[in-house]
Amino acid sequence: MGTSVMLTSSRGGDPRSPAAVSPVGLRKSYGDKTVLDGIDMYIPSGSVFALLGPNGAGKTTAVKILSTLITADGGQAQVAGHDVVTAPDGVRAAIGVTGQFSAVDGLITGEENMLLMADLHHLPRAEGRRTVAGLLERFDLTEAAKKPASTYSGGMKRRLDIAMTLVGSPRIIFLDEPTTGLDPRSRHTMWQIIRELVSGGTTVFLTTQYLDEADQLADRIAVLNGGRLVAEGTAEELKRLVPGGHVRLRFTDPVAYQDAATALREVTRDDDALTLQIPSDGTQRELRSLLDWLDAAGIEADELSVHTPDLDDVFFTHADSARLLLVQVAVRP
Repeated sequence: MGTSVMLTSSRGGDPRSPAAVSPVGLRKSYGDKTVLDGIDMYIPSGSVFALLGPNGAGKTTAVKILSTLITADGGQAQVAGHDVVTAPDGVRAAIGVTGQFSAVDGLITGEENMLLMADLHHLPRAEGRRTVAGLLERFDLTEAAKKPASTYSGGMKRRLDIAMTLVGSPRIIFLDEPTTGLDPRSRHTMWQIIRELVSGGTTVFLTTQYLDEADQLADRIAVLNGGRLVAEGTAEELKRLVPGGHVRLRFTDPVAYQDAATALREVTRDDDALTLQIPSDGTQRELRSLLDWLDAAGIEADELSVHTPDLDDVFFTHADSARLLLVQVAVRP
């Protein structure tokens, strides 16, 4: 009851790389509502994988299953080489989870939140204090460490949240919409933290509603809609799946506009705005060819812009396709 597009790539998709996370046929329902309908993923170690989808798509459910917080109704999954059902303790020892909602206790200080995590990980007292001090410095929280966490800004609380997750030195981190509600500066700070984690060898499983976030961070992206993965690949691979790239020429001279419109083939006209839209893949070669043709014809456009499909196009194309398919199946006799 659905179609998906899966692409392979040397960036993060090499099957020879060891898998950090690999669910197969994962299913989950709540009553008669199917949230996950047979999810397959292969996430290599040391990469960023982004699970992209709207609210209610099943992203958080997938994270909860993979982090052993809830059980699936069907399928299987391995995380850090351990089965999430038969070896949950092995999974928990290897992972850290930062959920949508902060786990920070606002009644105690940032440092006390961190030390509490060190105690939960059974770190010796001296080692725990060293670890906490290092993470507070790394996340630029040293000055605020003695202040109640309730006084922290949203960005500071999110940094503290991730710092708490790192106390146990997890090999795999699940970040469930880590930048939701943050201002642009805090979002970019969080992006830099995620990049640094991966450069140190950590695997990051990221869920997000933000298309630019997935584009910026992820080695591979999967689009989740209607409980199914409707597309998966690198950002560039996914963009190439979507038609609609074009060059837009705008004129102020009606004569030049008419000459160009008459001579160019496969052009979409806007006679009111004096603009022409020409299908293009956006490559340098194709753009140069168009410019050479305009020069040879003695036609000068006042403005030229290039549009290539972005992740917005990918998401809406596949989301709309999935919705249409679900409707067709629902009404099929």
